[in-house]
Amino acid sequence: MTRNPLETETSAQRAMDYQEHALQAGGVSKAGSTLMAVAGSAPAYSIAASTALLIGAAGVGAPAALLWCGIPMLGIAFAFSHLARVDSHAGASFSWVARGLHPILGFFAGWALVISATVFMVAGALPAGQMTVALFAPDQADNTLLVTLVGSVWFLVMAAAVIFGVHTTERAQWIMSIIEVGILVVFAVIAIPRAITTYHHGETFSWDWFGFGHLTAAGVFVSAALIAAFYYWGWDVTANLGEETKNAHKTTGMAGILGIVIVFILFEIYTTTTLVMLPGKTIEANSGNVLSVLGDAIMPGIGGKILIIAVALSTIATLETTLVQVSRTLFAMGRDRTIPFAFGRINRKWKTPVFATLVVVVVSLLLFVLANVFGDSVGQILGWAVSSIGLQIAFYYSLAGLAVVIGFRKVIFTSVKNLILIGIWPLVGALFMMYIFFTSIPNNEPVVNILGLGLIVIGVVPLLIFYRRAKDAYFSRRPLEVPEDFSA
Repeated sequence: MTRNPLETETSAQRAMDYQEHALQAGGVSKAGSTLMAVAGSAPAYSIAASTALLIGAAGVGAPAALLWCGIPMLGIAFAFSHLARVDSHAGASFSWVARGLHPILGFFAGWALVISATVFMVAGALPAGQMTVALFAPDQADNTLLVTLVGSVWFLVMAAAVIFGVHTTERAQWIMSIIEVGILVVFAVIAIPRAITTYHHGETFSWDWFGFGHLTAAGVFVSAALIAAFYYWGWDVTANLGEETKNAHKTTGMAGILGIVIVFILFEIYTTTTLVMLPGKTIEANSGNVLSVLGDAIMPGIGGKILIIAVALSTIATLETTLVQVSRTLFAMGRDRTIPFAFGRINRKWKTPVFATLVVVVVSLLLFVLANVFGDSVGQILGWAVSSIGLQIAFYYSLAGLAVVIGFRKVIFTSVKNLILIGIWPLVGALFMMYIFFTSIPNNEPVVNILGLGLIVIGVVPLLIFYRRAKDAYFSRRPLEVPEDFSA
């Protein structure tokens, strides 16, 4: 059969485009990849922004919600680890779900990540602004306009760091994340004995808090799990840096797993300590800044300000990792023609997807304006954002979990290790994410479903517009190629 010369030319041109628009290989070290995973989950930010929401939803069952969400989340991390070993791709789940399940599902997995990361720019920039204002003008910490303006400045600074290359991004993460995690570890070491012996204004600690007994009321577990999913989210930035990481086939997956373990320990310590050391009314009254109040309880006089610094650094750091994640996903989608190819171009000097990053910056700034128009307070805006992002996270994580089970089905039963780490655990993670996704919808506020579900549905528009253009590059993508001797 004679091949159409135009088809050959098109394929050759696309191959040249892939080479010309390539990210900087080997730009992220093994240690840097793990650091990115921790920074992506943003321990100090997540504790500050979500602890009051989680305790409000689950009460003393908050530690259990983190535990019972953390176990299936680790299953998703195992799924990402195995998928990365056969396909290191800037789009990560965008590529994996396409090859493991179906290209249309892969497109929506990538789309869900893009919109969740973009919505997060509001949820991330606002605390960055709030913490900065709290340091220099505490009486203005609830001024939504001022907080938004300051947060926007931090957001633009991080956007510049992302644009100027992955080396710049990694260096910034080393500085911010080491200081942040160092502060959290020191305060945790001080807080545990203090909570046990001297400062106890909240609940009396019980190991029952880690059981399922406090999560049995109608809707409590699902609401808490959705918030807990937001806590952990972000570790998968390591997967989106696969094309830029040294020895990515092995490095990115292990970095994600280590990242989850590290932040899980920090989350449990601080959630439990908050319940013990602070009364419920104090937690509720300081929903957007609970870590500062906890800091004063742990180290009176100066503790609150030190933890504010940790939160500010954490928030700024996670804004950077989220920008990395969304810009790389848009780059991969543009490179495969599922959205305009301009998103798939990189700057030749910095080897970064500048156009994709700038588009996210513009859209995010517009969202900042809308948040001020429709939200009465920082706390309300954060609540909407966290819950809607939780929906989108559950959606694309569940698809990735299923992709590894289906894509690796020929090797799952070749060993007990494969059965557990490639089959059972990722499948449990996927089913868990699907459960909280579908079960939470009837109980969500309308604005949460509009943001969480409506923005996913909007993905139908680019799908229909670019389907024919992307048919060869993406929608005819070959299935995952898994070696017969593959071992978890």
